[in-house]
Amino acid sequence: MKAVGYKTPGAIDRADALIDFEMETPTATGHDLLVKVQAISVNPVDYKIRQGRPPEGDAAVVLGWDAVGEVVAIGDKATSFKPGDKVWYAGAINRPGTNSEYHLVDERIVGRAPTSVPAAEAAALPLTTLTAHEMLFDRLRVTEPVPGAAPAVLIIGGAGGVGSITIQLLRALTDLTIIATASRPETQAWVKELGAHHVVDHTQPLPAQIEALGLGAPGFVFSTNHSDQYTTQIAELIAPQGRFGLIDDPESFDIMPFKVKAASIHWELMFTRSLFTTADIGRQGEILNEVAALLDAGKIKSTATETLGLINAENIKRAHIMLESGKAKGKIVLEGF
Repeated sequence: MKAVGYKTPGAIDRADALIDFEMETPTATGHDLLVKVQAISVNPVDYKIRQGRPPEGDAAVVLGWDAVGEVVAIGDKATSFKPGDKVWYAGAINRPGTNSEYHLVDERIVGRAPTSVPAAEAAALPLTTLTAHEMLFDRLRVTEPVPGAAPAVLIIGGAGGVGSITIQLLRALTDLTIIATASRPETQAWVKELGAHHVVDHTQPLPAQIEALGLGAPGFVFSTNHSDQYTTQIAELIAPQGRFGLIDDPESFDIMPFKVKAASIHWELMFTRSLFTTADIGRQGEILNEVAALLDAGKIKSTATETLGLINAENIKRAHIMLESGKAKGKIVLEGF
């Protein structure tokens, strides 16, 4: 089968940064499904791993943690799906990725694909949706009010892949006021279109902008990128006993500014449930089914903004370059081999 990957980690500006190659089609056993991949999206985790994770032995590392496809075979312990089912999922970080014609995935982290949108549009959502949903409802517990705080969520980096679906999930599933940050006219327009009630500029001091809204101190803050640059500002603007969540990988992070407010800090890694086969691993499949229903009901929309064509090394390399620029809006998708 066709696949895309790399044998030498490093920068994207090399001829062999990503390569097309052939590999043996895997066999489904246990809880696994063998999925014929129809469409994928590209996420920051892809380029972060490409930059630094060496391969094991001579085999190339296959990236990709989003897919929409069709089940073609099931393992002996798989009971929830059958060949012919259309599925979507984000996979597991400790297994080969979705940048291949066929892919193995544990059925417990798989949902039934939405039926109202093309495969490429659906492929934009699984990883970011799981990240956003788990942060909002498992980590920050946004449905449990912070005493005395404004019923509001500040999303730092509202126009990116995770921010884009976070805004929509909040609008669809809560009554909270949504404040999103964006710094360019096109990204500011994008977050407003998705449902943000207020937009502030993260290149300018945030506390003064939040205060000027007249809402009070927000009970929740979700930072999707550059969290270490905003630590002091977040500690200043968040409500006492507020909850702060982050998903990026700062080189260092000082939590001391949050002590005086007894604010809690929450990390979210979408891959934790699959990495540790947690007792609630099946929750990811449930979340994807719930979100597919929201999409089919027209309550949220795909965050796909760029379609780069076929799934091959040249096009995926273009996607990595766009993401590494830090200026991508929404999600980048590819479809077919």
